[in-house]
Amino acid sequence: MNEFVKPSIEYFELAPLLLVFGAACIGVLVEAFAPRPARYAAQVVLTFLALLAALVTVVLVALDFADAGPAPHPDGRGFGVVAAMGSVAVDGPTLFLWGVILVLALLGTALFAERHLDGGLSAFAGQAAAAPGSDAERAASRERWEHTEVYPLLLFAVTGMLLFPAANDLLVLFVALEILSLPLYLLAGLARRRRLLSQEAALKYFLLGAFASAFFLYGAALLYGYAGSMEFGAIGEAIANKTDDRALLLVATGLLAVGLFFKVGAAPFHAWSPDVYQGAPTPLTAFMAAATKVAAFGAILRLFYVALGNDRTSWLPVFWVVAILSMVVGTVLAIGQSDVKRLLAYSSVAHAGFVLTGVLGVQSAGQMAPGELSSAEAVLFYLTTYGLTTLGAFAVVSLVRDGGGETTQLSRWAGLGKDSPVVAGVFAFFLLAMAGIPLTSGFAGKWAVFSVALAAGAWPVVLLAVLMSVVAAWIYLKVIVLMYFREPEPDSASVADPSVLTSVAIAVTAAATLVLGVVPDPLLDVLASAGEFIR
Repeated sequence: MNEFVKPSIEYFELAPLLLVFGAACIGVLVEAFAPRPARYAAQVVLTFLALLAALVTVVLVALDFADAGPAPHPDGRGFGVVAAMGSVAVDGPTLFLWGVILVLALLGTALFAERHLDGGLSAFAGQAAAAPGSDAERAASRERWEHTEVYPLLLFAVTGMLLFPAANDLLVLFVALEILSLPLYLLAGLARRRRLLSQEAALKYFLLGAFASAFFLYGAALLYGYAGSMEFGAIGEAIANKTDDRALLLVATGLLAVGLFFKVGAAPFHAWSPDVYQGAPTPLTAFMAAATKVAAFGAILRLFYVALGNDRTSWLPVFWVVAILSMVVGTVLAIGQSDVKRLLAYSSVAHAGFVLTGVLGVQSAGQMAPGELSSAEAVLFYLTTYGLTTLGAFAVVSLVRDGGGETTQLSRWAGLGKDSPVVAGVFAFFLLAMAGIPLTSGFAGKWAVFSVALAAGAWPVVLLAVLMSVVAAWIYLKVIVLMYFREPEPDSASVADPSVLTSVAIAVTAAATLVLGVVPDPLLDVLASAGEFIR
């Protein structure tokens, strides 16, 4: 008779995740019991405090690891703690990803809380259940209602994003995928303006996300059938020791990749990105475009480096193909876009390909020279730079207005540099960073991922990536020329005055884009000290 084993939970190492989840639950109670006029202030303060507390706790856990000088994992490939009965890995890359996600969540919360741009109301609908154009919707606007439920939904999404790259078990990875996705499906349909477009975006996101989740779950079931375990380390050992059932392993790997490629918006699984980016409330688009990509690529790194690392010769060719498709499709389709949010959406598809270029640089520890930048370090650095730049770019987009509210039609941006030279200049700076112009974080990030891919022999992909970067630079320069060298039209947009919240978000992201481009070494040193994924 088997004896019951008491589960052990490492509460200190898991504290950042638990703090955010606990605050999300408290936010639900606030919605249930707090009077409506008090909910906005209570939810904003609660969200900021929870995210700040979680970020401080991440630093404390990292310092505890450093002070204790934790011994390497027995296999010598990274250090950390496999918490929650082996289901969550808290190691250096996990802590770094947690820090980046929480910083992006803090900046995203500032955009969520912005109320100066829509007549004292947020960008989210007053009553989502009301049909667009109905008497109920007009009554909600007249009463100045707003959905403060967006803050606990944001916290639940952040909880899933924190768990996603830390999951050390296929089942936990799937649970994290659903926890981060379901709140985003809801939030995408809550735009105050252009309600039908927002609801269409939410429906497309949900349906395509459901298909992707089904692919992922089926792949997890097949991989369990192959390895006899859900745990990443056991899967890696099974791949190293088994010589049969290779077809089952390949099919499982392919299905898992489809589910994860969907979350990062890589081609050909990108169809949801333009519609969702355009239709969702811009504060959500900013947060989702930045933080979701960071969390999803963190999960890809852990799954394919730790669990499937011993079979890299099988899945690396697929990553070559997806990286090439993402860069080409994203860049080419961005050329003809007339909406700035759709342009940035296709840009994100191309950037997914650039990140995957860094993933191609995976090498065994014995193949790397001492002090050489690893594939994981390069990808994590790129994700940090891209996340901050993208969030800042969408924050600027939320400021451009006409008489009917936010306008994203590029034709209406003509002459914006003359009307608001500072705002247009900041947006141009973000575009130049996305293009990879020197002295921006985008250049340092691309240099990092391209160098590791070259070291691993993926020079054809790097060559194509450089070519696509040149084409993308031409696309971004067209927008800059539109803002600065075209005369304003009678119906051209103008820039609204934001509150201190959005101003701080833009200032922080712009400063980070500049600093990480000029002096990237401190962040790279942090990544080097973080170590490898624990196995």
